[in-house]
Amino acid sequence: MLIGGEWTAALSGEVFETQNPYTGKTWALIPRGGEADVDRAVEAAHAAFNGAAWRSINATGRGALLRKLGDALADHAERLAHIEVRDNGKLLTEMLGQTNYMRQWYYYFGGLADKVEGAVLPIDKPGNFTYIRHEPIGVVGAIIPWNSPLFLTAWKLAPALAAGNTVVVKPSEFTSASMLEFARIFESVGFPPGVLNVVTGFGAEVGQRLVEHPLVSKIAFTGSETTGKRIYQAAAATLKRVTLELGGKSANIVLADANLDNAVKGVVSGIFAASGQTCIAGSRLLVDRRIHDEFIGRLVAFARTAALGDPMLPTTQVGPVTTKPQLEKVLSYLEIARSEGAEAVLGGRQPSDPELSGGWFVEPTIFTGVNNTMRIAREEIFGPVLSVIPFEDEDEAVSIANDSPYGLGAGLWTESISKAHTLPNRLQTGMVWVNTYRATSYMAPFGGYKQSGIGRESGQEAIKEYLQTKTVWISTETEVPNPFVMR
Repeated sequence: MLIGGEWTAALSGEVFETQNPYTGKTWALIPRGGEADVDRAVEAAHAAFNGAAWRSINATGRGALLRKLGDALADHAERLAHIEVRDNGKLLTEMLGQTNYMRQWYYYFGGLADKVEGAVLPIDKPGNFTYIRHEPIGVVGAIIPWNSPLFLTAWKLAPALAAGNTVVVKPSEFTSASMLEFARIFESVGFPPGVLNVVTGFGAEVGQRLVEHPLVSKIAFTGSETTGKRIYQAAAATLKRVTLELGGKSANIVLADANLDNAVKGVVSGIFAASGQTCIAGSRLLVDRRIHDEFIGRLVAFARTAALGDPMLPTTQVGPVTTKPQLEKVLSYLEIARSEGAEAVLGGRQPSDPELSGGWFVEPTIFTGVNNTMRIAREEIFGPVLSVIPFEDEDEAVSIANDSPYGLGAGLWTESISKAHTLPNRLQTGMVWVNTYRATSYMAPFGGYKQSGIGRESGQEAIKEYLQTKTVWISTETEVPNPFVMR
């Protein structure tokens, strides 16, 4: 692990295994950090935050280091992608796209670092010069999920460092290898020791201590809403600031006037890409009843052609789910769906191909006969499972879409320019994609409403999540007035 600029084993000396989801076999050993290791890392980050080496680097200098990191990551993108595929089983084509694109977050926030400006207030109190400035928070604890480890790290690390904070990263115990490799690249760029620290291990042993540590000022977390709620509650004990990017049950809405071929591709992208393991998965398909049968026919025919297999191969379109516990969870929801009366018109089981028997695969699955009260329509499955719900008109579509504890994303397919502009305003979600799906950018804020989280990542709003505001009052008067009267 990387702690205070030094590579170190866990104090316990223990390690744990990490498996390749395609083969189900162990391929790496990871240090099993504990509370004492977290303490070491947080203290190192705290010392770095207050130390001369980091504080002497001004905002322009921080930006230059971030841009240099982006350049270094470009040189190592392919290697990092291969490591991530071995760790999380997602397609090499997808992970290459992420490891090549994630540098843009470091470029963007590197450029934004010295654009954070305060203000002089035209204060209403005579004899005072008053201004505001924005300052870093301190030590940030970043807790990273297993589905896109380095990509989602960039969303947190880039704005945190641009703002002048120091960071302790806790990667998922299922996908830690790429984070350790990333930390080696980070070290080569020239950041002072302790600015980035990486502690690997399990949530109860590492994550919980990181959230509770009194020297940690902010937690940035991506993961399930169940864990997010526990983090929120624990962080409240020390009044930590939090950014929580949690789950979703996003509705992908297909209107009768949509281009059906494009909508089919968008629906497939929304739920079967990445084996459904994205928080923005369009796991609820809402279809106008007038086109329901035709659309489902086209959708099933297209989804049936999806090639399952080795995620390292360019011909593979659907890989395994990332963890064995997640496989078991997805399989349990297939049984729940059947018990609720839903009909699997595609998939609904593990593949029978013997070449896939060692991996953690689930067939792309489409359930019809679903209503919005069923568990498969309300609970996040995080797998390649789609629930189809018909609607009568646009008002009902909006009502169904909003009838969810989540509010992360939504999709809308229509050829009407009027509906493209008016319907998104009625959807209670942080993001809406019209005639596309799963588009993200370093420029665009990412986050949700309701139980899908708190705060925003990416875009100019993200750096505000890592800053605090200070007001400075300077008296220009030569004599202190009556001290018993509030100024």
